Amino acid sequence: MREWMVSTQLVPRGIRDKRVLAAMKRVPRHLFVDHSMANRAYDDSALPIGEGQTISQPYMVAVMTELLELTGNEKVLEIGTGSGYQAAVLAELAKEVFTIERVAALAEAAIQRLRELFYQNVQVRMGDGTLGWPEEAPFDRIIITAASPKIPDPLMDQLSNAGIVVVPVGGRYSQQLLKLKKTDKGVQEEYHTPCVFVPLIGEYGWKEG
Repeated sequence: MREWMVSTQLVPRGIRDKRVLAAMKRVPRHLFVDHSMANRAYDDSALPIGEGQTISQPYMVAVMTELLELTGNEKVLEIGTGSGYQAAVLAELAKEVFTIERVAALAEAAIQRLRELFYQNVQVRMGDGTLGWPEEAPFDRIIITAASPKIPDPLMDQLSNAGIVVVPVGGRYSQQLLKLKKTDKGVQEEYHTPCVFVPLIGEYGWKEG
């Protein structure tokens, strides 16, 4: 099913990074959804994971991962752990992954899944992702898997020079997926495409309710 997902959903839509495609083939997506939905794990769609959150569509996971331009040496911060699937894909491709989830039940389940799959280069924290993980900064890459009205200032402060951030920015129901590079001359925007993500809740994101 993973081979089928890659060959029918990712390659035809332009995913070209061989390391990303290989990681998507390796990570068992069906173990990151509820058992009752395992038969839909490789469908071309986002799926609910409880607590009002979703596991992103496989294509969107691949796009966001490819935009990070990972070589294997990076320290990555993920905001919005969710099921832990994106973190597992990142763990296949980066040196270290730090991921933050605000919902305790999701964070605990993700920790358990990642531990059972022996991903030893991932650390999960429960908390407000918009504040980042300052004691582990700077990060070479930051990926935000929920929609923000703007990029939270603390996260840009924690991004290393020449670092990349991938984030959906916009309203609650419609956003643009942005790829930004931090340089000595400021932040350069390199990519955008329409997308829809759940809202990023936190001090520098959307408020509850």
